[in-house]
Amino acid sequence: MRLPPLRALPVFEAVARTLSFSAAAAELHVTQSAISHQIRQLEDHLGESLFDRGGRRVALTEQGERYLEAIAPALAQIERASEQLRGVSDSRIRLAVPSSFAVSWLIPRLPHLQRQHPELDIDLEMLADMPLMSERLADCYITFRYKQRGYQSERLYVERLFAVCSRQYWNRIRDELDEAGVRRKGGGAIRPEWLSRFTLLSAASIFERPGEDWRRWYAAGDARLPADAHVQHFSHMLLAQEAARHHQGIALSNDYMLDTATDPDLVRLPTHEFNTGDEFHFACKTSRVKETGIRHLSQWLVKQAEASGWVK
Repeated sequence: MRLPPLRALPVFEAVARTLSFSAAAAELHVTQSAISHQIRQLEDHLGESLFDRGGRRVALTEQGERYLEAIAPALAQIERASEQLRGVSDSRIRLAVPSSFAVSWLIPRLPHLQRQHPELDIDLEMLADMPLMSERLADCYITFRYKQRGYQSERLYVERLFAVCSRQYWNRIRDELDEAGVRRKGGGAIRPEWLSRFTLLSAASIFERPGEDWRRWYAAGDARLPADAHVQHFSHMLLAQEAARHHQGIALSNDYMLDTATDPDLVRLPTHEFNTGDEFHFACKTSRVKETGIRHLSQWLVKQAEASGWVK
């Protein structure tokens, strides 16, 4: 039996999943040079290039993609078999979740899961970005990059953006619009073009481009973001939302980041909403969907999404 250098296989899987030598080094607690050495050793053994290296960017070659698809399940199976021999329960489930989704929606609901399924032991892995799904990282995922070979998913949420501001700022908006005579006093919907009179708080994390969230929101309302609009930029929706909470302008939020029905500080403006096209799904390996713990977690998440009014 002529096996490849076995120590290099988890290294290859980590680099292939993160598409980063430095991220893989941090995950495996080794140096980046050690990662590079192991990958070179594996490529020499196979006689194939597994990665295209272009500056700081790393991408899998076609051979690398095929090799990852073949060995990742085997590595995960070895890991699970080893845990079972060590007495680790099958009820322990590693769930990888985007950090904002976890903090704003999932974590407050975990006590309910623990009461309903006390046998489940959930380990949360916070994701700052969306890597390729791999059982080496987690057993299950809540992700918007759910279309991956060998994985099955169930939709939890379709993202929509709506405009919010503090109650104090909302009073200012109403007063200024009433004084300008553009809005019927005492009520009525807010037209998109009216909001350009006020500070718009933009989050680059939504579309990875400053101001793009507001440009698309305006377009969804059959309007254009004025060139002279005062747009203040933030890296993440959470920061823009907190700025809105402190009366600094109008932000765009979504259903999992904010529930205005229970929030004492923020108001949802009476204007249109905008579907971003992103969907969050619960995903796991197709071969594991019938495992009791994963099945209970999936069913609980779907019921929580239904209770939030996201899916029916």
